[in-house]
Amino acid sequence: MTLPPQQRRAIALIVVLGALAAAGLWFGMGARQAATAEAEAAPAPAAAEQAEAPHAETLAMTAEAVANAKIGMETAGATELRTEVVLPGEIKLNEDRTAHVVPRVAGVAEKVVVELGQPVKQGQLLAVLSSPALSDQRSELQAAQQRLALAQETHAREKRLWEQGIAAEQDYQQARTSLQEARIAADNARQKLAAIGAAPSGAALNRFELRAPFDGVVVAKHLSQGEAVQAETAVFTVADLRTVWADFSITAKDLEAVTTNAAATVHATATGTSVQGKVSYVGALLGEQTRTAPARVTLDNPKLAWRPGMFVNVSVESGRVPVPVAVRADAVQTVDDKPSVFVPVQTGFEVRPVKTGRTDGTWTEILEGLPAGTRYAAANSYVLKAEAGKSADHGH
Repeated sequence: MTLPPQQRRAIALIVVLGALAAAGLWFGMGARQAATAEAEAAPAPAAAEQAEAPHAETLAMTAEAVANAKIGMETAGATELRTEVVLPGEIKLNEDRTAHVVPRVAGVAEKVVVELGQPVKQGQLLAVLSSPALSDQRSELQAAQQRLALAQETHAREKRLWEQGIAAEQDYQQARTSLQEARIAADNARQKLAAIGAAPSGAALNRFELRAPFDGVVVAKHLSQGEAVQAETAVFTVADLRTVWADFSITAKDLEAVTTNAAATVHATATGTSVQGKVSYVGALLGEQTRTAPARVTLDNPKLAWRPGMFVNVSVESGRVPVPVAVRADAVQTVDDKPSVFVPVQTGFEVRPVKTGRTDGTWTEILEGLPAGTRYAAANSYVLKAEAGKSADHGH
């Protein structure tokens, strides 16, 4: 059956409109599905912010572990930092406790009984010399003592005879004068021996014993068995190393900052050890060549760790400057290449990165990251750093 042209056009229009409607429905559903998928894939704003926000590292640690590690706690706050002048120096012998032992009499070494570096006690025998000069002096003393004994007998006899009226007074006066002269001669002979440190008598007249003047260490030895020495030759040097000097030089611009009794820290450049002391001497004159003044810090050295010849840096306190927030210098540890402080939290410690400022070796200024009043790990904080390092290794 053949449709009229008008009906055919109407049917074609209906088909086209239906196709267009179906296509629109299909694209709309696809767009809604894509939007839904995009919405599901995109993180929620709060979740995104949470993912981007940095989390402070926390180190889990029980109270028992903290106590066993002896971690001391302190509170960050205001303090004063020391300002200081740092000058190079050297450890020297305490010259007030150093003796250059000389025999004070010429002779030949019969025996040397100590070695270089040997500790000695006061009065300990160092060496024995054979000295003809000493033999002469002891002989002189013996002769003087014999003359004195004879003069005493003569004086007693003449005095008795004079009192009995038998002897003349002139004889008695002569005996008394001879006695006085004999006493003077004997005293003079004894003084000569005392001046050289020799005993009035000995196993042999020519035997001279060199002894240590005080407790110390033989730091120099210039005597061997059989060697001839002169009276003024220094054969030993004995030093009491329980105290030493840290000598340094002060430039003209630092003279006002370094004064006697100023607090000082002596730091050994080789060993890294430090000790506290006070400036005991500042020279009144500047050297003609160096234009510096000599100065020193006297150090107690009970363990003999500070050896003469060691190079040191001497830090002398020159003033103080206030800072609003500071912590103990040894509380600042480097974690992930950042200076950090360990802050206690309920489960252990939080690693708190900080920005540091000035330091005097005891206190360190905190510019950012730790407000005043915050508790932090001070003593033995290096234990926490080690634990943080272990945690980082396990995380990788």
